[in-house]
Amino acid sequence: MKYILDTHVVLWFAEYSRKLSDRAYGAILDAKASAYVSMASAWEVAIKLNTGKLDLDGGVSEFFRMIDVNGFTMLAIEREHLVQMEILPDHHKDPFDRMIIATAMVEEMTLITVDDNIHRYDLSLLW
Repeated sequence: MKYILDTHVVLWFAEYSRKLSDRAYGAILDAKASAYVSMASAWEVAIKLNTGKLDLDGGVSEFFRMIDVNGFTMLAIEREHLVQMEILPDHHKDPFDRMIIATAMVEEMTLITVDDNIHRYDLSLLW
């Protein structure tokens, strides 16, 4: 199984937060599964750090370290992802989430997220 992790999932997983569901933890830790993170998540973290909406010691470099230490694979934003994002229904206004949704669709991945707005899209979700 291939999973793409929403930004908050990466942060919660790295800090062993109880906000992350047991089902999500199990999926991420499954030895037969692969976990991916969109570059859109790193971009989101960088912007939220800059605007004071997120506090993360070590900044975006720490976010990249979290990805590396946990064995997640970073996904670049590709043309096909942007084409898919352009045609997404307007259920969600957040551009970072829209890019993650589009990436999940194009790459045929299950998105791990708690975000209720994302559940309105036609894609595989796990929480």
